Amino acid sequence: MQYSVGVEYALHCLVYLIDVPSKESVGIKDLAEFQGLSETFLSKVFGKLSKAGIVNSVPGVKGGYRLSKSPEDISFWDVVEAVEGPKPIFQCKNIKDNGYLYRENCCTAPSSCTINLVMLSAEEKMREDLRSKTLLWLNEELDRVLPKQIRENTRKYFSKSNK
Repeated sequence: MQYSVGVEYALHCLVYLIDVPSKESVGIKDLAEFQGLSETFLSKVFGKLSKAGIVNSVPGVKGGYRLSKSPEDISFWDVVEAVEGPKPIFQCKNIKDNGYLYRENCCTAPSSCTINLVMLSAEEKMREDLRSKTLLWLNEELDRVLPKQIRENTRKYFSKSNK
């Protein structure tokens, strides 16, 4: 199982938007430049975040993106689902139905796939954990683990008054 790098870039960029005043926005160019990636790639990610209602798009020359909800209302799972879609990680193909006993009509009793049930249960536990972590939590955690100067410089980079 592997989430795309889009999830990681989305979470990083969303944290940068936390300190942006509600009437302002940050352009995709600034976000992409700061992360060192293409505007095209990040635009696709932000299109998905916008469609999911996580960010608002602000049109115009000075437009960009801003959070559409407060950071405590945006979970890691919201971001994962927006970027990756709702499809389950494990896709049961019911291969047991192709086994010898089922092919020979010896065992025709319908049964659920135990492997699928275990995988779905594990996925739900992971989703619960990701739902419990929010952008607010991430922002506070970054304040705790990163050097203060890095956090200050990041905030300055995205502040409109510094441009």
